[in-house]
Amino acid sequence: MMFRVIEGGMGAGPSPAAYAVEDEAPTRDAVLREAERRRKATGYDRWRNREQLTGIPIPREIRYLAMQIGYAADAIGRLGEIPADFRADFYWPA
Repeated sequence: MMFRVIEGGMGAGPSPAAYAVEDEAPTRDAVLREAERRRKATGYDRWRNREQLTGIPIPREIRYLAMQIGYAADAIGRLGEIPADFRADFYWPA
């Protein structure tokens, strides 16, 4: 099953309830897009830019959370059958 975002809403990204079900199976690319959305929601890019400009390291919690999100995306993407609800918080670190 593939999901499509329904327009509307505010915040870092759509909630899992904002996805409409399509007939296609979830893909590894969809999992990677979800991981990128979650990583961006942590503010990781802003912290990384600050580190590159000032030399002040990314806070450990942010760095580890970004690594955990990447690991979860890799694990979900390697499954033989990616669960239709892979966007659910259950599969991702918080």
